[in-house]
Amino acid sequence: MNERRVIVMPRPPGGGRRVRFDGEIIGVAYNLRFLEFVGRAGLDPDMVNVVDEDPIEWRGGGPDVW
Repeated sequence: MNERRVIVMPRPPGGGRRVRFDGEIIGVAYNLRFLEFVGRAGLDPDMVNVVDEDPIEWRGGGPDVW
């Protein structure tokens, strides 16, 4: 597994899902607009398939859980 991947953490009770890259939180997402954060990870948001597990790792639910 690539350690330098975007990880979308589980949704806490208060809402929003932390988005991590390379061990750092790069933002909090409330919907699929989180793709703006993947640019901070050096990825092209227009080229990322949110359903594909590479380079995004979903924890605690996939792209339909907000």
